[in-house]
Amino acid sequence: MDDDESICRALKLLMMTYGFAVETFTSAKKFYSTIPNSIPGCLILDIHMPGLNGWDLNKKLVESGSNRPVIIITADKEEGLIEQAFNAGASGFLQKPFNDLQLVNLINLAF
Repeated sequence: MDDDESICRALKLLMMTYGFAVETFTSAKKFYSTIPNSIPGCLILDIHMPGLNGWDLNKKLVESGSNRPVIIITADKEEGLIEQAFNAGASGFLQKPFNDLQLVNLINLAF
């Protein structure tokens, strides 16, 4: 999930190339209201989004009992973000730009 539609398109094409079924969302609110916790999958989640940001969505998912793995992605270079992501329950963390195989490997590890 990323608020940039071009990133969503690129990630979708990449993931489909590796055989993953993909659904993209440009807002955390739309994802949260559309996809119930009972649907398995791995969420690729950008931190910075308008409205409900990635941190807030991740918190809501954890509080709602979701067991879905979350991989946090960001263009942010702030120190301590990786620790913050893992402390928030993320399965993985990548800073943009990242290598395609890094993301695929994180998804495979999450499952």
